[in-house]
Amino acid sequence: MAKPVVAVVGRPNVGKSTLFNKLIGRRMAIVEDTPGVTRDRIYAPCEWLGREFMLVDTGGIEPYSEDVILAQMRRQAQLAIDSADVAILVTDLMTGVTATDQEVASMLLKSGKPIVLCVNKCDRIGDPPPEFYEFYNLGLGDPIAVSSVHGHGTGDLLDAVCGKIDFEKEADAGEDAVGVAVIGKPNVGKSSLINRIAGEERVIVSDIAGTTRDATDTLIENEFGRFNFIDTAGIRKKAKVTEAIEHYSVLRAYMAVDRAEVCVIMVDALEGFTEQDSKIAGYAHEQGKGCVVAVNKWDAVEKDGKTMQEYQKKLETDFSFMSYVPFVFISAKTGQRLDKLFKTIVEVDAENKKRVTTGALNDVLAYATARVQPPSDKGKRLKIYYITQPSTRPPTFVAFVNKKDLFHFSYQRYLENQIRETFGLKGTPVRIIVRERGE
Repeated sequence: MAKPVVAVVGRPNVGKSTLFNKLIGRRMAIVEDTPGVTRDRIYAPCEWLGREFMLVDTGGIEPYSEDVILAQMRRQAQLAIDSADVAILVTDLMTGVTATDQEVASMLLKSGKPIVLCVNKCDRIGDPPPEFYEFYNLGLGDPIAVSSVHGHGTGDLLDAVCGKIDFEKEADAGEDAVGVAVIGKPNVGKSSLINRIAGEERVIVSDIAGTTRDATDTLIENEFGRFNFIDTAGIRKKAKVTEAIEHYSVLRAYMAVDRAEVCVIMVDALEGFTEQDSKIAGYAHEQGKGCVVAVNKWDAVEKDGKTMQEYQKKLETDFSFMSYVPFVFISAKTGQRLDKLFKTIVEVDAENKKRVTTGALNDVLAYATARVQPPSDKGKRLKIYYITQPSTRPPTFVAFVNKKDLFHFSYQRYLENQIRETFGLKGTPVRIIVRERGE
């Protein structure tokens, strides 16, 4: 279910982004000595001692600045704090406690959220210097000495953060339900679909794009099983995302995709497929989620005997980068074909977690290589020794070969098609990892 959210906040240039990168274990946030490089919030999963949470990096907070960008960054940081379960306040040992630190601390105390005080740039090993104890004046409890560059103290910091999160509360009663994120552009009928399924007005519905700000969970139980439907804010082009609160909505929509097993990508039947639909679907595909395309407002389309076939043919071309995805033509307003949507979600979820035996996979491999010989280069031919499936969600296959460079993309696609032809895997992406023998 939903992972707890931890926000990294503080004034500009205290090393928030360096700490963020260190905690998530990769360079994701831009790090620069110039204050104000991080503007929007960046988020990434973080894991400590088997506990998982989402870490959010924020722009530096300047409480009194009249600068437009800095004011927006301040709003962004406030939104991150409002949505967080715990906040890490990052300060700088070199500059000591500043007036801005005190203002940010006051802002955090007003939020009522649990706070962990991090004193960064404690680069020397051993007891902290005398100036470290000055940070007790912020009234936020025991500070933790950290060096975000070298990684000293990050274990103590993560222990303190995890100590303030109630992970039991996060394990929701709907744990065994299939997580379904309903995603798409603004105003395609995502909230109307949730309300129709729930049989009550669970979500505010309006013709004004951007009505839904947050990701809302609705637990549904019916003859098809248990589902946790996550209604999300419409994802717009970045250039059109101007309001600070909408940045937060888009962040929540992407997080909803991360915690779902199946994504229902909603397309407006009247408007047709757009470039933005492909970006939203592409994100779900990259995350390895099971996907269903629901064409909404089908009741409003003028039809003849071939309308659906022709529309599906066009969509198959539009979604050619996700050739595995099934299409369901629905109406959230009238409830048309919602039973079929549920059946498809159950099928796609089963395929996304399907496991295939190594024996069956290698039978397919033998047939595929006999039918189409593996490629060769300069007299050297690709040999695929065997193939196995180490993981699911999405189904991931590892092929052991003599030389990686010979395993051309087109042959990988051919092999994937053969696997799909034999085992189905409808509605789920497939990953093929190539390893040389001995790796």
